[in-house]
Amino acid sequence: MERIIEEIREDLNRRIAVAAHRLADRMPTEEPAYAALLGRAELRDRLHDVLRQAVEGLAGGSPGLVPDLADARAEGALRAGQGLPLDSLLRVYRLGGRLLWQSLTEAVAAHDRAALPRLLTAAPALWDVMDRTADAAAESYRRAETVRGERERELRAALLDTLFDGAGPPEAAAESAHRLGLPERGRFAVVVLGPGGSADAHPGAGAPRVLWRIRADGETGLVDLGHLPLESVRDALAPLGVRAGVSPVVSSPAELARARRLAVLALGTAPASEGPRTSLLDERLPAALVAAEPDLAGRLRQVVLGPVLALAPEDRRVLLTTLGTWLTCQGSTTYAAQRLYCHRNTVSNRLRRLEQLTGRSLSDPAHVVELALAHTAVTLRPATPAPVPPPAPAPPVPRASRTSPTPGDTARR
Repeated sequence: MERIIEEIREDLNRRIAVAAHRLADRMPTEEPAYAALLGRAELRDRLHDVLRQAVEGLAGGSPGLVPDLADARAEGALRAGQGLPLDSLLRVYRLGGRLLWQSLTEAVAAHDRAALPRLLTAAPALWDVMDRTADAAAESYRRAETVRGERERELRAALLDTLFDGAGPPEAAAESAHRLGLPERGRFAVVVLGPGGSADAHPGAGAPRVLWRIRADGETGLVDLGHLPLESVRDALAPLGVRAGVSPVVSSPAELARARRLAVLALGTAPASEGPRTSLLDERLPAALVAAEPDLAGRLRQVVLGPVLALAPEDRRVLLTTLGTWLTCQGSTTYAAQRLYCHRNTVSNRLRRLEQLTGRSLSDPAHVVELALAHTAVTLRPATPAPVPPPAPAPPVPRASRTSPTPGDTARR
């Protein structure tokens, strides 16, 4: 085979030059992505080089031995950097192989038609050369793509950190948002997942775009809401089965650092014991106030509910559960009894005992606020029973609330 190629070398070189012209003409139609990267002359020269190197590999002696794959490797790395799909690059090699076989067949037939049967035995060697060349380009492409992907992930992580941490000058946030493809003004939010939460699942149709950042303290997402409501974040997270906190909507990238802090606070309003849930800060503001000041929350627990927390565990659980249910039922003793599967009088008796222990009346709105916040403080961070400090003088409980079957009946139905 090597002898035949040497005999037809001059004619074959002419024919592959013509083939390169023909392939360059077909490229805008058959592989527009590849053709768009090069001018007409450059495209023709590059295709000619591919065909010529394949001929050199075929004439190299040992079957399948390609003398030099450096150009193919350089081509693969270059096209990866330009964003050309790998399938497009490999199709170019396949098209080149077909045209080379056609040119080789025509040159051998013109030289000595009787030699054509011998050419058939060389077909495996030709395709081996083309396969090795294409494989070298593909391997280099994938390696370059991996490196580029890692760099892009690192860059995106750094840009998100700039936005979430609020580090750097004010213009740093605008520049980071621009490089992430975010608008200068818009509707953004931040979502923070609880420990063990993962955003691996793909969002469904109509879900907002979220840029996730994995850090040691958990996963944080920058939500580009566009025209979607904030509640769409809850819908998108529901299939994940995670605990999450969501910030209010902000309008500029410079506000995302504050939004992240508020999302962390929103997450803190949802105890792990309640299971997966998405907490929007604006729906949990009283609990957020408690979560934002752990020292004051601890003091609130002891000052308001200290006597209750000092009870035996079962008594403590019953009274706190009854209080929480009554608050959830908007002060209705009847509805609370239905939820607790007990008689209405039982709920009334428990609430009356709670009033006696705390010195606070459930008929007094100010006292109800104190009890509600203290109950939230217990729910968010259950306290270990501690010695009860001497209680401050409390306002007397109205007589009606001590004698009525339903304590503070004006506040409960």
